[in-house]
Amino acid sequence: MPQTFCEDSDMRNLPTGRLSLVVLATALTLMGCSKEKPSPPTPEAGYVVVKTESVPLLVELPGRTAAFEMSEVRPQVSGIVKARLFTEGSIVHAGETLYQIDPSLYRAALNQAAANLDNARAQREAAAARAARFKPLAQIEAVSKQDYTDAAATAKQASAAVAQNAAQLETARINLRFTRVPAPISGRIGRSLVTTGALVSAGQADPLTTIQRLDPIYVDIQQSSADLLALRRQLAGDQASPSAATVRLKLEDGSDYGLEGRLQFSEAMVDPATGSVTLRARFPNPQGMLLPGMYVRASLSQITRRDAILVPQAGVSRNPKGEATVLVVGKGDKAELRQVTADRTVGDKWLITAGLKPGDKVIVEGLGKIRPDKPIRPVPAGSPPQAPAAPAKAG
Repeated sequence: MPQTFCEDSDMRNLPTGRLSLVVLATALTLMGCSKEKPSPPTPEAGYVVVKTESVPLLVELPGRTAAFEMSEVRPQVSGIVKARLFTEGSIVHAGETLYQIDPSLYRAALNQAAANLDNARAQREAAAARAARFKPLAQIEAVSKQDYTDAAATAKQASAAVAQNAAQLETARINLRFTRVPAPISGRIGRSLVTTGALVSAGQADPLTTIQRLDPIYVDIQQSSADLLALRRQLAGDQASPSAATVRLKLEDGSDYGLEGRLQFSEAMVDPATGSVTLRARFPNPQGMLLPGMYVRASLSQITRRDAILVPQAGVSRNPKGEATVLVVGKGDKAELRQVTADRTVGDKWLITAGLKPGDKVIVEGLGKIRPDKPIRPVPAGSPPQAPAAPAKAG
């Protein structure tokens, strides 16, 4: 550049007026020189190379816990409750006596049935002996054949009476045993709905108590019929396959249940009131943390997407129309804006179903300084930042 104003000069010999003009011109020139800024450095773009992989698609659905087994304890005979033989809320075992009903009447009925049976046996013996005596006499016509026929019939009736009284004795014995009300299954017993001294009857509507088996435990999961239909259509294509039937739970307080469950089956009908289908999963519950009726969120994968492309969420943005876009490293190291189809997230990434192919370099870092179709300096994502090249000095 000319050295007229930007460089030092010897102006001591100039007149005062002219010296003032020179100083003013020099100041203006220096201001012009100071406005000359260096061009900004090429922005650094951190990229990831996309690839295809098999991705299980997780869904989170609402569910309710249900007991693995549940039994309502009811009396099979009528009477007064003499004793309650269990502790409410404890673990009981199948066959363990829970209530004792007054057995007095049933013990008397048993004794009466036993006496009736002895009487019937005695009558059978007498009738059989009479028929045996009449048989040879009838052959020699010492007695009429009709008398022998009647005696033989009486002997058969006596044998039938013995069988009838034996059945009545067995019934009385069973009723006496039913005065001790047993636990039909093993599990945790609830509160007693009757007290000592209460009158209970066979076939009553209200149970005495309830027993539930809670380990393992069921979780009934609700899925809309529309989602299930879409799932089956995806499985009918060639881009998805069934996933493992593993289920995880999130409890009401937001914490994760530490044990995994397995999907057991899906009901073959749609609830007309809710438009949903029930899926049932089975979970271990050794600590009894899950109780029947609890609300949970179940996370499960029903299909695995083959040849899927995942892109970090930081690399996907939306244009004013709501369409998903990404910036990729284009030819000549320029940023290229590309529209993609991103229908759902998988963890911290977007599942891209259209717009990208394996090997594309999607920019996920430094996006604030990058503009489409402008030069960039691509580096792998996560690389340590590099110092930009020093700008050229102004002359």
